[in-house]
Amino acid sequence: MNTLPTKQPTDAAASGTDAEPGMTHEELRAEAERVASNIEAVIDGKHDAVQVALTVLLAEGHLLIEDVPGVGKTMLAKALAKSVDCSVSRVQFTPDLLPSDVTGVSVYNQPERRFEFKPGAVFANIVIGDEINRASPKTQSALLECMEERQVTVDGSTYPLPDPFIVIATQNPVEMEGTYELPEAQRDRFMARIAMGYPDEQAEIEMLTGRDTSSPLSRIGAVVTSDRLRQMMALARRVFASEALKQYAVAIAHGTRDDPDLRLGASPRATLQLVRAAKARAALAGRDFVLPDDVDALAVPVLAHRLLPTSRAMGQHHERAAVLADAVTRIVAATPVPVGQQK
Repeated sequence: MNTLPTKQPTDAAASGTDAEPGMTHEELRAEAERVASNIEAVIDGKHDAVQVALTVLLAEGHLLIEDVPGVGKTMLAKALAKSVDCSVSRVQFTPDLLPSDVTGVSVYNQPERRFEFKPGAVFANIVIGDEINRASPKTQSALLECMEERQVTVDGSTYPLPDPFIVIATQNPVEMEGTYELPEAQRDRFMARIAMGYPDEQAEIEMLTGRDTSSPLSRIGAVVTSDRLRQMMALARRVFASEALKQYAVAIAHGTRDDPDLRLGASPRATLQLVRAAKARAALAGRDFVLPDDVDALAVPVLAHRLLPTSRAMGQHHERAAVLADAVTRIVAATPVPVGQQK
């Protein structure tokens, strides 16, 4: 268990920035709670997973949901997408899916004698990639530019993606038949990875009662407009992270690079996304400053999926996810919280 001290608001320092016009931090918190309640009307007993998903949404990141079939991965992705009044597309990843099915293709217009670009499924605010690791590595790589640069390049022409642009992907464990493991570069573009896990007994009983006649997704709708979501994202970006807090995040990232049980540590992109996610978590709590507790809470979902264990570490355990989560937890616990000055 992490025993790091909680930094008080006076140590974190006030941001000194004006609030985003039209929205306060308390209003952001209230809007986020509405979205969370909407999702939890569909997903029973998964409060922590819903909170991480909201954090990633607010931080303008991409979310990877990994678990065995049938535990609600796609349901969570759909519920989150339906809660926001944005354009949504869904891609079912299969071995025969082509990169052009995802990004788009140039089609020759015979009457006008020119090529026209036909946008693919990624041209939406929220893209649900179902079972992403069932597609070939070639098709998986079609998302690399989209997720990092928010654009698509086809036949030498570049097309911007909608704003905001968020990928919510589900995948089955790599040990399952018919899957291709995501390459390191692909995993590194996901801000966080979460697992659903099996529901507890009471939640499963409630599921049987509430879903015997219809899908719960049909009973929910958008509770936040796209403009309101952009305001929330803009306000989250303005949350203050002190220099001491940034040093703390960097120290954790460096700890993963020096750990004897890891052969691949966190990238600089991982450090950047850890701080962005911490800002979003602070905003969800109604704060305009980041605490070390925000970093601690997000270290495993943001960092673990980017790391690779050594063969020695894997020899002592059976599940790679557990090895990586334990390593990150140990590194966070061993990293001292630096004492910062007020801004």
